Amino acid sequence: MARSHCHDNFPLVSVEWLSDHIADPSVLIVDIRSAEGGGQVEFAAGHIPGAVHSDYAADGWRIAKGGAGGLLPNAGHLSALLGRIGVKPGHHVVVVSAGEAASDFSAAARVYWTFRVAGHERVSVLDGGYRSWRDAGRPEEAGLSLPTVSEGYPVRLTGRLRAEAEAVEKAVVTAAATLLDGRSQAQFDGSEKSPQVVRAGHLPGAVHLDHNKAFRAGTGRLRPVAELEQLFEHVPAGPVISYCNTGHLASTNWFVLSELLQRPAVTLYDGSMSEWTQEPGRPVATNAS
Repeated sequence: MARSHCHDNFPLVSVEWLSDHIADPSVLIVDIRSAEGGGQVEFAAGHIPGAVHSDYAADGWRIAKGGAGGLLPNAGHLSALLGRIGVKPGHHVVVVSAGEAASDFSAAARVYWTFRVAGHERVSVLDGGYRSWRDAGRPEEAGLSLPTVSEGYPVRLTGRLRAEAEAVEKAVVTAAATLLDGRSQAQFDGSEKSPQVVRAGHLPGAVHLDHNKAFRAGTGRLRPVAELEQLFEHVPAGPVISYCNTGHLASTNWFVLSELLQRPAVTLYDGSMSEWTQEPGRPVATNAS
């Protein structure tokens, strides 16, 4: 049975939708372009009117701990982060990435997931990010807009969207959940390795689906839902744990399965292989060439 969503919005909103709702005071546009995409400099050069900027890489949306990169921050950290950009519980947050590449969408999906984990229900991702807004010839504004800082956001961490190492250990041993690896074939096989991971390979028993396949070729835009349904058909029914190296790319597969295709019991393992491989006793599988 598909999970029904209790938030009255859409996970993915179009440029048209945002244009129609841009004057709504309850809509808060959060532009997450980070330094490698020009960050604050690019934001100051042009952004969606009324947007606030928060650098995905620099502002602490993900933290490093114990050798693992990309982990979910604690409630206090999240409360301060959301307060700094003026998020209030009543806001409908629209997350805007650069929209240039697949990894930009992953950043938006990860920020979306973080809002949901923090207990904020009304959040959407702008389909195609800032690039789609600009390509559509919509109005832009320049300069740095200072957010209306609010007191710390009342974070209510929900565990149902997050997989921690214990749940992953259980899934490896009992196959209680499908482990979905969103990395490249070479990293899955173990012939290549991210510098953030100690040992090459994948979680034993994992199913592979490169997150890049979810996008229209050469863009940062997801394929239509009917195509995504076909692509994700081979992911077995039942609980799914989406992972990659640091819980970044895996956010795309999580977003598609959980939010667009409405599959129940889909979680994101934010620690992913960077956390998993810190402990030598944890098994890692490779595909011999």
